[in-house]
Amino acid sequence: MTSTSTPQGLARFNALEESAALAALHEVCASTAWARRLLADRPYTTVDDLYAAADAAMSGLTAADLDEAMAGHPPIGRPRPGDPDSTREQSGMACAPDRLKAEMLELNLAHQEKFGHVFLICATGRTGEQMRDEARERLGNTPERERETVRTELGKINRIRLARLVEADRQPRRP
Repeated sequence: MTSTSTPQGLARFNALEESAALAALHEVCASTAWARRLLADRPYTTVDDLYAAADAAMSGLTAADLDEAMAGHPPIGRPRPGDPDSTREQSGMACAPDRLKAEMLELNLAHQEKFGHVFLICATGRTGEQMRDEARERLGNTPERERETVRTELGKINRIRLARLVEADRQPRRP
């Protein structure tokens, strides 16, 4: 493979039928507008091109689009049953002591009450304590600031998930 050729995993994503590509993108982000924007920009030559398109699509999401994207994420400390991505991403809470899990549940509820959506954070690589501390701090945000923080966190999550999607040996799930 030369440096100008498209990486194997990205080439596979580019070649997917529209419905399969859309389903794969929905595994990355639950926003239909975000997924459709990435789908419309195919084919991608480099992974960096895909990331740039993802970032541009994220910055253009409306409040309703962000709500749709957030609805695809379970609360921290309660990964979606049977979802290996959710479990892996939230692994920092898996071995947390019960008191920390209970505190995180309280913070999730306070966040939901104040902002009307789940506390969303790019949990990959973070400990339970780090997530708890961030949840505490973000309760002090204004709704506008929290929405922009969520946009940033979603962008981080999407990049991690896109990287897994275009790995050379990973096959997207079929619709």
